[in-house]
Amino acid sequence: MDNPRSETASTRFDELHAEAKEAVAFAANTLRAVRDRYRATYLDDLSRWQALADDLGALERADDADDPADAGAAQAAEAGAADVRLRAMRGEMARSRDDLGIHEAELSRLDLALRNLESTWLFLERGDSTLITEPALPSVSTELQMRIVEAQEAERARLAQEVHDGPAQALSNAIFQVEFIDRVFESDPRMARTELGFLRELLRRELGDVRSFLSQLRPPVLDELGLDGAIADTVATQAALSGLHITTELEGATTGLTEAAQTVVLRVVQEALQNVRKHASATNVVVATMLADGQWVMEVRDDGRGFDTGAVAARGRRNFGLQFMRERAELVGAQFEVRSRPEAGTVVQLTIPLTNKETE
Repeated sequence: MDNPRSETASTRFDELHAEAKEAVAFAANTLRAVRDRYRATYLDDLSRWQALADDLGALERADDADDPADAGAAQAAEAGAADVRLRAMRGEMARSRDDLGIHEAELSRLDLALRNLESTWLFLERGDSTLITEPALPSVSTELQMRIVEAQEAERARLAQEVHDGPAQALSNAIFQVEFIDRVFESDPRMARTELGFLRELLRRELGDVRSFLSQLRPPVLDELGLDGAIADTVATQAALSGLHITTELEGATTGLTEAAQTVVLRVVQEALQNVRKHASATNVVVATMLADGQWVMEVRDDGRGFDTGAVAARGRRNFGLQFMRERAELVGAQFEVRSRPEAGTVVQLTIPLTNKETE
């Protein structure tokens, strides 16, 4: 016999869930409209800056065409007034350039906020548990899952904001500064050299900030255990989660690897083991490191079902795990390779060139 009270409660919960989704959708749509207006205003300002730059270029060419040696008193006075206008326009361009950099960073933050709202709507979509859990993982309470998602989103937002407020804005300003230098290079070499000095200092300062930023992204376990210890810790974790038999053959000395290279190695090992656990249906896995022909080599080998790498490439299939590993390898000048055949297992190999000094 049906329970009317239970059906009524279920209906109320459904209505509240729908209301929550509607509220998030409304917020996303409102923010999207604001973002679009902000972008339009930014493009208008960018067009005005470009028009100002064109006017400045025309004025500089006209000023360069005048010959002060042949100028009379009236022409000299007019040339002086033109010089004042030039300096005023250059100052206005510099201020506009700085403002555009700030607005570009703000526009990026609006885009990020909108993506977060869209992700929140997806999170509320009933039945979409892929955002918070995987079937192969042990069950975790919904409250803990939510906290994990919130922490991940907060960390992504923090990192994205730091990138947009720091390096992204600095590069935007540097582009405007280069364009300005290009315009005054012939007409005012002294100002061009001054601006180049400012640009050099800006880039040096931002390079220091980027290095500091990258150091924050270095996994703490690397500092605590070293690369070999961090790999062993990752292997133990994955073995406990998956039941796989994972062994290590860590024979390559890590002293010649930079901190950035060690971070990439650890991330590639983590991603490769995740792929084995999710897709390979393997029984045994080996994580090995070695030195070969002046190069440091890391391999993750499994005896799983493998796949046809040529067929995957021909279909243009996008594998985000492989893309993740390949992009990180390129960041440190390493070579990334995947060798696999159906029913013949897979080998993921990362090769990092070492200098002669590092291999001694």
